[in-house]
Amino acid sequence: MTARTAFGCSRLLAAALCLVALAHRLLWGLGSQTIAGENFLAYLTIQSNIAFAGLAVVAGAIALRRREDPGWLTTARAIVLSWTITAGLAFALIVWQAGVRGIRIDVPWSDVVLHFVLPAWTVAAWVFGPGRGAASWRVVPIVVLYPLVWGGVTMWRGRFVGWYPYYFLDLRQVSGFGEFSLTCAIALTIFAVVASGLVLLSRAHPTTGGRAAVGGADDDAVLARAEEELARRG
Repeated sequence: MTARTAFGCSRLLAAALCLVALAHRLLWGLGSQTIAGENFLAYLTIQSNIAFAGLAVVAGAIALRRREDPGWLTTARAIVLSWTITAGLAFALIVWQAGVRGIRIDVPWSDVVLHFVLPAWTVAAWVFGPGRGAASWRVVPIVVLYPLVWGGVTMWRGRFVGWYPYYFLDLRQVSGFGEFSLTCAIALTIFAVVASGLVLLSRAHPTTGGRAAVGGADDDAVLARAEEELARRG
């Protein structure tokens, strides 16, 4: 078994683990009055991990069939990984803040997997996984756009249902609009920093066998253009 094949299998296993953890988290949350079934999909963590599971299946299948990831997959991975990694960091911060405020937060094993285990694995896979090219800088604004849209929808929905997935989005649980704005600004900054870090890592250390697919271009197309250029010079 080649390293690329093993890596493809690990992507599929990560997707399976993510789906099992999501199912457990839903069943565990149904026993809570606040984390009801209609609120399950409202969490940024849940949404980003659903995207992670779907993308991991696609990426695993591609890894089993091709020696290198196409450029669009590298871009998509950078986007989704930025969301899941940031969600893990935010969850750790929320648990810490809840403890400071005397708010009890129960953390089942599925939360540990979704917020810590899978993000840690994705970082290692991003750095060392074979067949990854360089990601485009357009990843960063896309990564930041998602929490902005999610936050707007969440705030609008919260006015009607009287519930928010994270305490700092509820003006009744913070000191005022200033703390709300500062917390949101910090969260968006973390999204941008994580995305920038992944792009920088991919450009400093591409793991493809040939030229990296920079700017989201397909690596086969890049190789074809390089061959044409060599033919003209010859």
